[in-house]
Amino acid sequence: MTDIVTAFAPATVGNVGVGFDILGHTVEAIGDRVRIARSREPGVRITAITGTSEALPLEAERNTAGRALLAMVEAHRLDFGMDVSIEKGIPLGSGLGGSAASAVAAVVAGNALLATPLSKLELLKFAMQGEAVASGSVHVDNIAPSLFGGLVLTVGIDNPRTKQIPVPATVRCVLVHPHMFLSTKEARRILSDQVSLSDVIWQCANLAGFISGCYTDDLAMLRDAFADVVIEPQRQALIPGFADVQRAAMSHGAIGCSISGAGPTVFAWCEEGAAVAIRDAMVAAFAAHGLDSDRWISQIGQDGARVLP
Repeated sequence: MTDIVTAFAPATVGNVGVGFDILGHTVEAIGDRVRIARSREPGVRITAITGTSEALPLEAERNTAGRALLAMVEAHRLDFGMDVSIEKGIPLGSGLGGSAASAVAAVVAGNALLATPLSKLELLKFAMQGEAVASGSVHVDNIAPSLFGGLVLTVGIDNPRTKQIPVPATVRCVLVHPHMFLSTKEARRILSDQVSLSDVIWQCANLAGFISGCYTDDLAMLRDAFADVVIEPQRQALIPGFADVQRAAMSHGAIGCSISGAGPTVFAWCEEGAAVAIRDAMVAAFAAHGLDSDRWISQIGQDGARVLP
């Protein structure tokens, strides 16, 4: 067995607009790395966190990667300890699944140290416990795609079932991250517990149409179904200029545009040929509201977290 392992987990777009807490997809452009060294001293110790100027907790119990590994250690009564270093490649509070990626990379690296590796479903459950540290609740729309790769639908919490959904080959994802911090806990706190029946029906129809369009390469169906009528209307006020950014993307040919996870990153699906123009228009719209931004164009590939050579 090896004594030192490094794993990479990609960033993710949570919710994908129409699939609040159940749908997410990978972003190949960026991700987090976690390195674990086997130790004779029991327990989980976070020795370093790099890639961010913000202070993140080094106490394992309060860290997403650390808590996920503690869950693994406790469940399997491992007879060795882990010294963990985390390299953040995903901006904090960006809505790109940074907390999930750290937890996923940690359990994938930890799994490689075991004499008998665990299944991805078992790893998913450990990573879920880590994600709860950051968001205050257990949800899997970032964890599942970061672990499995691609566009992933997850049903259930205690006994989650995952399904990778095919994405039309010509589709690209444009992501624009304005330079501001938005807490996942705050973005969840503002959500109303009450939703009108008409909005539930509309959202269900859009989710069904979206998944159908993915399976049948029907871009017209995707365009018609790509509308979040439940969460986006509540959260958009937290992102200055959101309506203008969305309008800019759609006017330049986007299939759909919404908030990535809790935000403030805004993402758009589009055909490959339109991606650069959409990216530039979205960046300009944020700039008009006084916000500089990072930006990426990414495929929605099928690669999830993996051990690095």
